[in-house]
Amino acid sequence: MTTAFALFAALLLGTGAMRLVELAVSVRRIRDRPEALVGEPALFPLMALLHTLLVFAPLGEVVWLDRAFEPVSAVSSVALLATATVLRVWTLRTIGGAWNVRVVKPSPDSVVTTGPYAYIRHPNYLAVILEIAALPLFHAAWLSAIGLSLLNAIVLAVRIPTEERVLAELPGWREAFADRARFVPGVF
Repeated sequence: MTTAFALFAALLLGTGAMRLVELAVSVRRIRDRPEALVGEPALFPLMALLHTLLVFAPLGEVVWLDRAFEPVSAVSSVALLATATVLRVWTLRTIGGAWNVRVVKPSPDSVVTTGPYAYIRHPNYLAVILEIAALPLFHAAWLSAIGLSLLNAIVLAVRIPTEERVLAELPGWREAFADRARFVPGVF
C-alpha cells in the first residue's frame, strides 16, 4: 500500500465517520421535535446509500481499476475539499441547532439570512456537491466522482424542492430568498 492510497483511505474513512456523527446529531435533534420531521420514505435511504458509496466506491475503483495516484488531481481535490470545508463550517456556525440531515420543519422565527445565506439558499448542499466531486479525485477515481455526483444530483432534485416547500411556510422566507440563487450567486 502506498502512502497516497493510505491517505486516500483515511480521508474517505474520516468522511464516513463524520457522516455517522452528523447522523447521530440529527437523530438527537429529531428526538427533541419528532413532530417536525418531514417524511421522505424513499429519499433518505437513497441519501444514506450515496454517502456510504462515497466512502467505499472510490476505494474499490482505485483497487480494482488500478488507478494511479496523480498529484495534480490530488492538489485539485484538496483545494475543492478545503473550499467545501470552509463553506460547511461557515454554514453550520450560521444555522447552528437548526441544521439536520433530514428535512425538519423549522420554528416560525428561524429564517436565517446571514452568513452564506446572504448569498445563496443552500450553502450546505453546495458544500456536499463539492465534497462528492472532490473526494474521489484525490486518487483519480474519476468514475466514482462522476457516478456519485450524478446520484447526488438525483437526490438533490427531490430533496431541495421538498425542503423549499417546508421553508416557504415560514413567514418571510419567500421574500428573503426570492432573489437568491440556490448554489451560485446570480447563476443557479
